[in-house]
Amino acid sequence: MAFNIIVCAKQVPDTNVIKINPKTGTLIRDGVPSILNNDDANALEQALQIKDKFDDVKVTVITMGPPQANDLLFECIAKGADEGILVSDRAVGGSDTWATSNTLEAAIRRWVKDNGDYNLIFTGRQAIDGDTAQVGPQLAEKLGIPQVSYVEEFEIDEDRKTVTVKRQLEDGYELIEVALPCLLTTIKELNTPRYMTVAGIYGNKEMKTWNAKDIEVDLTKVGLEASPTNVFRSFTPAPKQPGVKIEGDTENAQAKNLLIKLKGKHVI
Repeated sequence: MAFNIIVCAKQVPDTNVIKINPKTGTLIRDGVPSILNNDDANALEQALQIKDKFDDVKVTVITMGPPQANDLLFECIAKGADEGILVSDRAVGGSDTWATSNTLEAAIRRWVKDNGDYNLIFTGRQAIDGDTAQVGPQLAEKLGIPQVSYVEEFEIDEDRKTVTVKRQLEDGYELIEVALPCLLTTIKELNTPRYMTVAGIYGNKEMKTWNAKDIEVDLTKVGLEASPTNVFRSFTPAPKQPGVKIEGDTENAQAKNLLIKLKGKHVI
């Protein structure tokens, strides 16, 4: 039986100029170039490193989004994933983190019906278009499996029953041993994602598209209207003002001019 790894990934806008729908408060993605979310690329890379180490590993990437998200699956397969699944349906559009985790849970449970149990789930820490870091932990809770977030180092035992991870904290780290199956959220310090290969680009790997009916998700728990999070206001931050250059012929003159400016602003 294969050692099954599921990677949950997201396609995000590749731009600093984000347009926002004034009525819904959600991002306008039409016409905006998209990329594989940064932290999700680290999640995929860790799954592929396990596949490199063991012969019987199968890596499946699951994403949720519009039809163009198939490009993300193509990229993941070109890097070495075995299978890609896109969950795409207007019924799940506009989902917040809670509704998104409900959709992914349903998709994973459908995958289990077709393939048997999974051994490990990877997600990125957070998406660059949301920065909430909530979907991974919410998904683990709904699946009823252990979770560790902010993973910066990873080691799997040879018997593949446990993993040991280093979890990043603000003021240090934790070393944690976790029994499988479990869910791990990854950060950029974990690894360096690989590039697509020619063999991967031209290889014949499987991509599927599922709708809400296929995954048998409760429609009252997905989509914009079912999302308990209400966006109060969305906006792009204003550009930072240029800094002030302190003039002076010497360092002492510069220091004196700096003190004058600070006193003028009542800082000192």
